[in-house]
Amino acid sequence: MNTDLDPARAANLDQLCINTLRFLAVDAIQEANSGHPGMPMGAAPMAYLLWTRFLRHNPASPQWFDRDRFVLSAGHGSMLLYSLLHLTGYDLPLSELKRFRQWGSLTPGHPERGVTPGVELTTGPLGQGFGNAVGMAIAESHLAARYNRPGFELVDHFTYVLAGDGDLMEGVAAEAASLAGHLRLGKLICLYDDNRITLAASTDLSFTEDRGARFRACGWQVLEVSDGNDLEALGRALEEARGDKERPSLVMVRTRIGFGSPQKQDSFEAHGAPLGVEEVRRTKDALGWPQEPRFHVPPEALARFREAVEAGAAKERAWESLMAGYAREYPAESAELKLVLAGELPQGWQEALPVFPADAKGMATRAASAKVLNALAQRVPQLIGGSADLNPSTLTALAGRGDFQSEDFEPGDRQGAVGGTWGRAGANLHFGVREHAMGAILNGMAAHGGTLPFGATFLTFSDYLRPALRLAALSRLKVIHIFTHDSIALGEDGPTHQPVEQLASLRAIPNLVLLRPGDANECAAAWRAALQIEGRPVALVLSRQAVPTLDREALGGAAGVLRGGYVLAEARGVAPRLILIATGSELSLALAARTALEEGGIPVRVVSLPSWELFDEQPEEYRDLVLPPQVTARLAIEAGSSQGWHRYVGSGGGVLSVDGFGASAPGDVVLKEYGFTVDRVCDLALGLVQGAAPWGGAPQQERSGRSSPPS
Repeated sequence: MNTDLDPARAANLDQLCINTLRFLAVDAIQEANSGHPGMPMGAAPMAYLLWTRFLRHNPASPQWFDRDRFVLSAGHGSMLLYSLLHLTGYDLPLSELKRFRQWGSLTPGHPERGVTPGVELTTGPLGQGFGNAVGMAIAESHLAARYNRPGFELVDHFTYVLAGDGDLMEGVAAEAASLAGHLRLGKLICLYDDNRITLAASTDLSFTEDRGARFRACGWQVLEVSDGNDLEALGRALEEARGDKERPSLVMVRTRIGFGSPQKQDSFEAHGAPLGVEEVRRTKDALGWPQEPRFHVPPEALARFREAVEAGAAKERAWESLMAGYAREYPAESAELKLVLAGELPQGWQEALPVFPADAKGMATRAASAKVLNALAQRVPQLIGGSADLNPSTLTALAGRGDFQSEDFEPGDRQGAVGGTWGRAGANLHFGVREHAMGAILNGMAAHGGTLPFGATFLTFSDYLRPALRLAALSRLKVIHIFTHDSIALGEDGPTHQPVEQLASLRAIPNLVLLRPGDANECAAAWRAALQIEGRPVALVLSRQAVPTLDREALGGAAGVLRGGYVLAEARGVAPRLILIATGSELSLALAARTALEEGGIPVRVVSLPSWELFDEQPEEYRDLVLPPQVTARLAIEAGSSQGWHRYVGSGGGVLSVDGFGASAPGDVVLKEYGFTVDRVCDLALGLVQGAAPWGGAPQQERSGRSSPPS
């Protein structure tokens, strides 16, 4: 930054730059006749100060790894971010600001990762960006502890998040803030745009708690700036926040929404709609801004912002030089660091995947997953994750990899911990009972880079983190979710814990890959798929109850899992008259029914279909090979909602499903009462083969439910 200006000229230039931000946002929103001008107008001073005096970034190299991360959690203020990106020199021309919210533009209504250069995360649903920022801070801290060495601080950056009142109202932000304070993430700084206005009204109607006291109670440093236009006070607060490495910091900045608008300042009317042509004119007059041209960028303001280009390039060159020295001093660590930063897997990682011998008693797929996950953790250094307080049930602890905690963590009661505290280098994250925050944090870790994050909970509680899972899919983030206790078979905990509609709900999310393996070897193959899939989150859906480990020599290997579906067992000697299709723990039921049906003279093919998404991506020739169109007698078996199965069974097929809620009883009893038995499958199959199914509907469905279980 140019420091040769006298104080008066410097102050004038600062104000010119701030108003440039304000009116680029105002003009773009007015041009689009859509958007949220209030937040950019009020928060422009703190954003300007952060981006020109504190933020470590290189506009010419948006993916430079050791950059500071900036997350706009209040994503409705996207034009503030787009203005900052354009002015500081990112590849976002002014013409794209003029196309705000238009088809095919680089400036969508809310920030989208992968669309706009320099946008770190897709935000908009309030609170998500705050949780993402916590994840980024965790990733930075973990990688720094793992790879930094004396004199080589290769991972050393801050995570900044700009949040508003709505963000802090959301439960996901409260969950994430609690964990961040516990973990003492001192390089996480939240700038709180405290304008006390929401979309519909003043916060006086719904949000009068002492926010500062809440964050202090969570272990945060809380700083207050009473005037959001006071750059000196803002600078002092940011310096103080950066100086406290033991606590995350909340900088409460009292701002005025729609600052400068004579009619709409301090009103909810400035939040979510353009100011209007006349109010834009009045606002420009009030702040001494020219009416024309629109999208005016004074040359001296642009020059100030563009100082970021040269400064950022110099910072990245210095970092690259440090990397080169690190490679000479620590060649093994350097090679591993480069690998994880590139998002690559080490050579031969597949060799870690266990092979399970046939076993009629078998094991739960959650237990098989535990063995696979721990084997992979010894080969794949970037694996890091945990559960929402369910490690003993989801079996997701990484043995020997330690707990991620603050360095001076006092363990207290460590019952259920996994290998002692390693501080920041530990790979076992303890999210607590915070499913929603877990999802948002995992997204932030994935977006940060250098980690392959996973999280675990029961399948029914996937509902608690669905917003974050949806954003992972939208953002194409590589996150692995492990959902156990996958059906009514979990038993005694009853319908509150027994998932029914969750499989269909998750399959409905575009770009999410769901895998429901049917035995231990399919589980290993599902993990292989999860690690190989790029640009998409993966959900592994696993059983609580034991299922047989199938004889793969007799049936063929599980490699077909990578294609989403495959022929597990073929009709003996002749073309099949019936196809049984199953996933997960119902796969062994399909095989048992096949044996009974073939003893009765009906040739049966069994198809394992663990992933609809991967199967649908296969060439039509392969799909028709697995599910021949001429075989119309098809029965799908899955202990979940029937929704969506029609695409695989067709008009002549049926579905044995659960379309009501479950019941509390031992798992095998519940399955029997709901018709998941060999006899019931055979009865339904015979009806299909004979062309007159013993139940109604089109496509035919066996609708099991607590109120009326099958006879």
